[in-house]
Amino acid sequence: MVRSTVAALLAALYVSASPADAGSCALSTGAAIVLRSSDFDPDVLVWDSRQHAIDYVSGNIKNASEVITHTVLSKSGTHAVVVACDPLSSKPRYSAVAQDTVGIKLTSGPNRGRYGWVSSGDAHSGVTAQSPVQ
Repeated sequence: MVRSTVAALLAALYVSASPADAGSCALSTGAAIVLRSSDFDPDVLVWDSRQHAIDYVSGNIKNASEVITHTVLSKSGTHAVVVACDPLSSKPRYSAVAQDTVGIKLTSGPNRGRYGWVSSGDAHSGVTAQSPVQ
């Protein structure tokens, strides 16, 4: 009895001493973001489902028709708002660093009002905006 109580107390202390954001996303729900990928290819694929976004990041998309069928292409600088987040669920094939998978609503550009999913590597806080896409 004493041993289990001590173990429970130690577990509670460990959890309370853990960083508050260890299991949470870097971007919070409601945050304004700007979409931008790499300098090489700055436009962003916005996927129609969380699983498709995860599969894309991990390199598990089988062919180009999957991309065409399940995405909209958003220009670099497109604004969006975070509506959901799945922490550390996107695991790039050639990197040990996992990314969050972020549910978004596009708020600028030709696809304004559409919902989709991107990796956190393509979602940047609104203060990094260069210019909004109208």
